[in-house]
Amino acid sequence: MNTYRCAVLSVVKHDYVPRGVAAHPQFELAVVADDADQPAWIHERNQQLANEYDIPYVQDVDRALAEHDVQVAVVSSEAERHCDLSIRAANAGVHVVQDKPMSNRLSECDRLIEAIERNHVKFVMWNRNFLPALMQARELVQSGEIGELRAVHVDFYFSKDCGPPLGSRGPDDPPINWLTHQIAAHADGSDGGVGREPMGELKVEGIYPLAYIHMLTGASVQRVFARTAGHFHQVHADNGVDDLASVTLEMEGGLQGSLAIGRIGAASHPDIGEIKLHLLGTKGGAVINESRPEVGVYYRGQPAKEFRHCRVANENDFEIMQDLARAIETGTETVLNARAGRAIAATVEAAIRSAGSGQAVAVADV
Repeated sequence: MNTYRCAVLSVVKHDYVPRGVAAHPQFELAVVADDADQPAWIHERNQQLANEYDIPYVQDVDRALAEHDVQVAVVSSEAERHCDLSIRAANAGVHVVQDKPMSNRLSECDRLIEAIERNHVKFVMWNRNFLPALMQARELVQSGEIGELRAVHVDFYFSKDCGPPLGSRGPDDPPINWLTHQIAAHADGSDGGVGREPMGELKVEGIYPLAYIHMLTGASVQRVFARTAGHFHQVHADNGVDDLASVTLEMEGGLQGSLAIGRIGAASHPDIGEIKLHLLGTKGGAVINESRPEVGVYYRGQPAKEFRHCRVANENDFEIMQDLARAIETGTETVLNARAGRAIAATVEAAIRSAGSGQAVAVADV
């Protein structure tokens, strides 16, 4: 069994990605690295993870890639830097595990695809496609039990807070600064999209339902129509980004898709959120709850922000890394490679443009 040493290239957004990587026995965290010119709060978060895993923190990405004998880079920086760090890793001949979103610029996604393919390395975007409910949905579609798939809808309502609710601040209060808010919110997991540029739920979480649809259909999205709103949280409304959206997808082969997505706040749902897949085929349909199977856990002194309902039989992190190991060792593609990630980013961009114009918008090809 091959073992792969991993460089964690910035860990300011979500440390669950490097932790998920390290959960697989073939992948070992060897070094944390970032550029020396990053601000102090970034170095602090990077150093915390390095201390926890007792590995060095190097304030020089290129030197860390060159000197620490790594085969995989794990990128979880601010969204604006995702592709740049991944490209540098690919150019060093290193495979890439990248946090979402792929980027907030399609031009950056295109640069990354070129680097991945030119250097013959593997890429996987972190995803939830190996949750038990998703694997069951895929088996249901592939078995033909509901016939030929005609339409897919995904509800993806994420019940996390994001600062003060809409309307809770006074009319003379200044707008909430996006990055300042996200840095402060990181401590309790309500940070959402960490980056200098404000990002709504379509950009931050849209990868998940769109990745489900991509896996189940294999079809490209050709045109979208969307509606968005800053409905729940003041920080979204102040920064002109969505925390609630609906998107209709016209897909190749006559397939129809749709999704409803939102960061609906902890008070809106007793669990992590309302996340369901609705599948319609020529022989029948199915509704699959993404959180099942699950068990409820309640006890005295339970922290208020601890999730009461826990997924069971969940090997998603392990399976993502197992999929990457297979791709490296057999030359096949990962479950969510760079081209699929770019297609999702293009769909999100088209949806945001559609919401702004009130018109259907074509999805940009590579």
